[in-house]
Amino acid sequence: MAKPPEFRVAELFAGVGGFRLGLERTGWSVVWSNQWEPSTITQHASECYVTHFGPEGHACDDIAKIVSSANPVDIPDHELLVGGFPCQDYSVAKPLSQAAGIQGKKGVLWWSIYRMLEMKRPAFVLLENVDRLLKSPASQRGRDFAIILSCLAQLGYVAEWRVVNAAEYGFPQRRRRVFLYAHRLDHCGFAWKPIRRIYQDGVMAKALPVSKAGVTALFESEADEPSAPSLELDANPYVVSESFGRGLAKSPFENAGVMIEGRVWTASVVPVYRGKAAVLGDVVARTAQVPEKYLISEDRIDRWVYLKGSKSEPRVDKRTGHKYNYSEGGMAFPDPLDRPARTILTGEGGSSASRFKHVITDPRTGRLRRLLPEELEELNGFPRGWTDTGMSDGRRAFMMGNALVVGVVMRIGQAIKDEAESCLDEKAAGYARQAGTDT
Repeated sequence: MAKPPEFRVAELFAGVGGFRLGLERTGWSVVWSNQWEPSTITQHASECYVTHFGPEGHACDDIAKIVSSANPVDIPDHELLVGGFPCQDYSVAKPLSQAAGIQGKKGVLWWSIYRMLEMKRPAFVLLENVDRLLKSPASQRGRDFAIILSCLAQLGYVAEWRVVNAAEYGFPQRRRRVFLYAHRLDHCGFAWKPIRRIYQDGVMAKALPVSKAGVTALFESEADEPSAPSLELDANPYVVSESFGRGLAKSPFENAGVMIEGRVWTASVVPVYRGKAAVLGDVVARTAQVPEKYLISEDRIDRWVYLKGSKSEPRVDKRTGHKYNYSEGGMAFPDPLDRPARTILTGEGGSSASRFKHVITDPRTGRLRRLLPEELEELNGFPRGWTDTGMSDGRRAFMMGNALVVGVVMRIGQAIKDEAESCLDEKAAGYARQAGTDT
């Protein structure tokens, strides 16, 4: 009897478990995870993760140290590697020799992912980052993302990406993130057609549909030969690091794209969603009681109004004495309940007035108030009380500012699983054909 397929996941930068929640709901099984916050003594995120999923297979240690000292057998085999990693400077140090390979800047977490891919060779990869990754740094627009794509190509992966605003697919928060999916080129039959992949056949297109208006003719033109790529990356990530994006005012990477053996096709796509759209009010309506500390007292409202309002005022740089005019536009105050919430930021917690914290009119009392940690959790698709594991309310809010929208991961995870099963079917068919030939 054939061994049933395995859908195992290794999770880097696990946070409080958003990736795992979404993936396990679609049939994946996390066999190893890592979470480490170097700036804190108490590892709140890791503790929350272990509370819900248990300690087995979980490593709370610096991932750079783990991958530099680990042998491949020290980390379980897995089909899918996932992680939401920080946006940093990804520049590449010049190799000391051809044998030395790529040497990234010390402490940059992308190189830990690179090392994991070298060691374990998973068939599939799913990474998440802020959408700024596509255009950073300002001095070389798009360079950091180009380095990542070049590295994936060097390691034998094809890739696709999408910038996803969760609210555009019915979720109650306007949270924009870039998701990068990679598929090992030799894992199964390879027949990616880039334009079809972006708009129709890809993991991202199936999980998060987009408009095909004006591109159906391009599908037909790809019958035999793919359309010309938007750009081609050098095979050496060091060269990409030194030269890519110099002099560009705008990144060449649009909100969607495909990379095949260093060739890149990219396009600006428009989301299509016809289901029910959740709003902030749906989440707030499920809150029965609001502690007094979340209510904004009358004597503090003026401060909130000032910070949320538009400004044009003279200021002085305290360090240099330079005088300048500071201006900024106004924000909705209070936040409307009939629309998706703004992006949750890490500074959402605490009672002090802030331009960026959410303030609503409580539908039960009519009082202005901040959002509760449980509401922030639900806005990201976590069960209420998920981060109530011993950390402060401010820390709970910080965790949700760093988290992702679980429902988006569920959609993508299901599409990857479908592709994985398709690959298995294709391999089985190939083995059967080979057996028939042999007999």
